[in-house]
Amino acid sequence: MKYTTMYYYRKIHRYFGVVIGIQFLFWTLGGLFFAWSDMDQIHGDNNRKPISLISDLKDWQSPSDVFEELSKASKIDSVISVKTINFLNHPYYQLRYFEGSQKKFALVNAKTGGIKGFVNKNEAIDLAKEAFTPESAIEKVEYLEKGSLSKHHEYRGGPLPAYAISFSNDPETVVYISAEYGQLVTIRNSNWRIFDYLWMMHTMDYQTRDNISNLLLKVFSILGLVTIISGFIIYFKSMRRLSF
Repeated sequence: MKYTTMYYYRKIHRYFGVVIGIQFLFWTLGGLFFAWSDMDQIHGDNNRKPISLISDLKDWQSPSDVFEELSKASKIDSVISVKTINFLNHPYYQLRYFEGSQKKFALVNAKTGGIKGFVNKNEAIDLAKEAFTPESAIEKVEYLEKGSLSKHHEYRGGPLPAYAISFSNDPETVVYISAEYGQLVTIRNSNWRIFDYLWMMHTMDYQTRDNISNLLLKVFSILGLVTIISGFIIYFKSMRRLSF
């Protein structure tokens, strides 16, 4: 039996279409969700109060004095950044620096120069209440460390240790507070989780979900292109036949 070129085009189009059809569906669903979604709602900005500004500007310690004091406890090779924050109505310096090849972080009271340790549970709750709206009772507080993120994959890449705080009015929304930074890091809700799942299917990165140059995505992109081109070839060749 002699097979024509069109036979092979149809075979390629049919079988490649079956292989990547489901992935095409996820790409389309993801694109529709991304295009029609309110990103402020996905990021939880509708549950975030405006950041409280610092109004007490008297008798601050200078950053140079703070670094001098900090140098007594650790060897500072170079400074990455100095930032001021309002920590529970008190001005604090957030300091990032290198100690050798390691990045270090310190939270220092801008008034007293005292170096603060990690945020405790009660402070984390107060920070969450200060940042979250509407006002609600706390339903659950979890302390997250390395190796304890199995139920909080949505916080991947966030600074650890941290507190995951859920409010009773909306237990699906979780507020993450960094124990080291002394600040709210992010808010995760149901809309974000749908977005995250569809983004995972969109990028085909089922681990980190951020690698848009992974091999699987490249292969399926090529297969998709071959399927589309073969479909055009079949269409135009079929039209040419019909015209005669």
